[in-house]
Formats: sequence, structure tokens, C-alpha cells
Amino acid sequence: MKDERRVNSIARRINRYWLRRTLLLMGLIDGVLGAMIAGGWISVAAPYFWPALAGVEVLLLLLQGRVGKDKSQRLMEPLERIAQTAEELSRARFDPEKLHHLEDAIGTVSPLSPDAHVYTGDKEMQGLETAINNMLARTQETYREQSRFVSDASHELRTPIAVIQGYADMLNRWGKDDETVLEEGISAIQSESTHMKKLIEQLLFLARGDNGRTQLTMEPVDISQMLAEVYEESKMIHPDRQWRLDADTSIFVTGDADMLKQTARILVDNAVKYTKEDDKISLRARMKDGAPCFEVQDNGIGIKQEDLAHIFDRFFRSDPARARATGGTGLGLSIAKWIVERHGGYFDVFSREEFGTRIGVVLPQKEKDAQAG
Repeated sequence: MKDERRVNSIARRINRYWLRRTLLLMGLIDGVLGAMIAGGWISVAAPYFWPALAGVEVLLLLLQGRVGKDKSQRLMEPLERIAQTAEELSRARFDPEKLHHLEDAIGTVSPLSPDAHVYTGDKEMQGLETAINNMLARTQETYREQSRFVSDASHELRTPIAVIQGYADMLNRWGKDDETVLEEGISAIQSESTHMKKLIEQLLFLARGDNGRTQLTMEPVDISQMLAEVYEESKMIHPDRQWRLDADTSIFVTGDADMLKQTARILVDNAVKYTKEDDKISLRARMKDGAPCFEVQDNGIGIKQEDLAHIFDRFFRSDPARARATGGTGLGLSIAKWIVERHGGYFDVFSREEFGTRIGVVLPQKEKDAQAG
């Protein structure tokens, strides 16, 4: 009751503050009107004007008092509920024996065990049990994700290291005298070193992102212009594909220009990996359901329906052998997903086997971006 009275007292003080503000404002208005009437700037029916104005102001003050009281009480309702809960907790009497039982139950639990949970069988402890078990579940899921990530990263790094070591041994045995072996070994080591460097850079990017150490520089970005730049560089790097660009209208979003361009490049790289020579790859910037969107579409091998839900998972490859042959790490789309989610956007994916794939990035647009566009 003491805390409840304190909350009500705060609400009354808030209401009195706004009443004083209203009264001060009315006095200021009355002073200005009086000065204007005395100076002859306006003329009013003096015998009736001031009583009518005073009546209106009294009515406004009463209305402000009533409305302000209701509003103050609504504003203080959360604090009042907290005060009531705190008072109930202060009156609660926990049996020390029950707390010891809960402590013993927690002590026997291994947080990393798949079926770890706390159970005492006491209804009074059920709320605490639920909170502890929820925390354990989150801990277990985080541990599983970290273990899977470390395991996959180790597996991916093991292959290029083994290849480099194998060719180094071969060069040591025969490469000194055989130019063919020497050239083959150097080429393979360079290729695997490049692949491993790319993999490590992507791992570091995701690790920094997970730790909140990657900062985005948010500014107005014309995604049509950005896509045109990716289109020009893609034509130069992969002249054996048929490239098409549909991005004539400026479409602005607020985002990190470099990160968004990296996302477009990742989608283009994927399209190149899963298409053949002379296949067509289209880049498009448009408005989708009132939101800015850029898309990369190909007529390649497509994605299996059962794989669509996993294409953004780290180290996932729909076709591991083909991805390995083209230098894929299985992290590109995971990086793109991280970037798009940090921009408040989402992916729109459509794919059919032997027909092709279209992946679109839909981004939010602020009012100032729409005006700029």
C-alpha cells in the first residue's frame, strides 16, 4: 500500500505540473490580449469579453485537470504494477528447504547436456524452474551452433591444407627436376592458398558480425546505380555469360553502400557458378510491393526444393562437389543474409531445377529515400 500511495502521489504531482503550465499559458494569453486591446490593435465588446474568456479558461482548467489525472494514472500504471509485484514478493515467505532443493537440482545439471533441465516437483518453484530451463535451452542452442560452426570451419580448412601439404611433398621429391610437376604443384598451391584465404576472410567477417564488431555506414544509396556498377564489372570478369541489366529508375535506400554491393556480388558469383557458358544472367532493380528490391536471376541448374530452406545456412552446399570445383566456400549466402538482416530487409527466392533461380533482396525504404528517388 505504501508503494501504491507513492505512485499515486507521483501521478498527482505530474497532473499539478501540467495544470500550472496551462494556467501560466492562459495568463500569458490574457496579458497579450489586454495589451492589444489597450493599444487599440483589436476592439472587443469589453463588458462581455473578459467574463466569457474567464469562463472558457475555467472550463479548460477543469477539463485539463480531469483529463490530466486520467492520463497521469495511465502513465503510472506500469509502475504501479511493478510496485504491487514488489510488495507481493516482499511478503512472500519461501521455505529455505525448498530453495535448497532447487539449488541441489541446479547443481546436478550439466548445461551442455542435450536433455538438461531442472525439476523439483514443487508448484511454488515452477516459475523459477521455467525461467532456468528456458535459459538452459538458449545456452544449449548457442553451444550447438558454435560447435557446428567450429566443426564445419575445421573441415573446410582441412581440405586445402591437405592439398597444399601433398603438393609440397611432391615438389620436394620430384619437382626440383621435373618442370611439369613443378608447374602443376605451384599452380595447385596457389589455387588452394587463395581458396583458404577467402575462407578465412569470410569466417572472420561472420565472427566479427556475430560479436557486433562490424559497423555499418548508413547513407542514401541508389541501388540502381549500385547494380549497374556490379553489372559492368561482372561483364568484364565473366565475358562468357550473357548479361542483362534492368535498372533505369533511381531507387534510393538508406544503407551501407559497400555491404549492399558485396551482397549483389555474392548473388552474381552464385549465378555464375551454377550456369554454363552463354547462359543468361539478369540484374534488376525495381519496386516490389512498394519496397525497393534488387534481383539476380539466372537460367542455370536451379535449386532442389528440399534445399531451399537451407541455402543461407553456413557451409551449406546444394551440390558439394560442384561448389568445390568452382571454389565455393558455402559462406557467401550466409554473409549476404547477415548484411540484409542488418539493413532490416529480407530475401525473396524462387527456383526450379533445370529452369533457374531468382534471388531478390527486398529492403525497407524511408520517406526521405522515397523523396530522393
